[in-house]
Amino acid sequence: MSAPGSSPRRTFFRPLLIVGLITLALVVYCALNVGRFLTKEDSIQKADAIAVLAGTRLDRPLEAVDLYQAGYAPSIVLTHETPERALGVVARRGVTLLVRADEARDVMIKLGVPESAIILPARIHDNTAQEAETLHELARQRGWHRIIVVTSPYHLRRAGFAMRRELKGTDVVVEMRGTRYEPANPARWWTSREGLRWVLDEGTKLLAYELGLGA
Repeated sequence: MSAPGSSPRRTFFRPLLIVGLITLALVVYCALNVGRFLTKEDSIQKADAIAVLAGTRLDRPLEAVDLYQAGYAPSIVLTHETPERALGVVARRGVTLLVRADEARDVMIKLGVPESAIILPARIHDNTAQEAETLHELARQRGWHRIIVVTSPYHLRRAGFAMRRELKGTDVVVEMRGTRYEPANPARWWTSREGLRWVLDEGTKLLAYELGLGA
């Protein structure tokens, strides 16, 4: 029997309303904090190498230069990404342009980083997981035990996941660092088109990683 003054319908819908409000509150909380979640970086220590993930022209390489000049590591690793097809087209028309990794290396040298300190493997990388494989191989060959990985702020969480997944079972410590040269506002990520694009893209890819579907 329902309480005096209440109806069976009201009694039925009240728990649903409470559940709905709790769910809404959780969704809002997650939305407000997803930017901070994605941009989680580590406290860094002196390491064996600084690895710059491909993806920007100079934002990430410049952060690596700063870290190198501050004495955090004696080497910088750059990685080649899949080049734009148009580079081949213009080359056949007589115009030769540097790919991003070669351009970044030249800028680093002009900024005072010795050429001998820059490591640029020949492999072309299509994704972060392949870059993690290259770092694993370099660490094995050179006896590295600590690597600082530089990437974009919103890419930190997923890149860290990929690196630690690849290096699991080794004694190599990965420390993630977001470049200060790429604007990011994790607390209000929804206020810019760039923030929206990053969070939606990285959130989807990170979920795929967690489900074992991402490369």
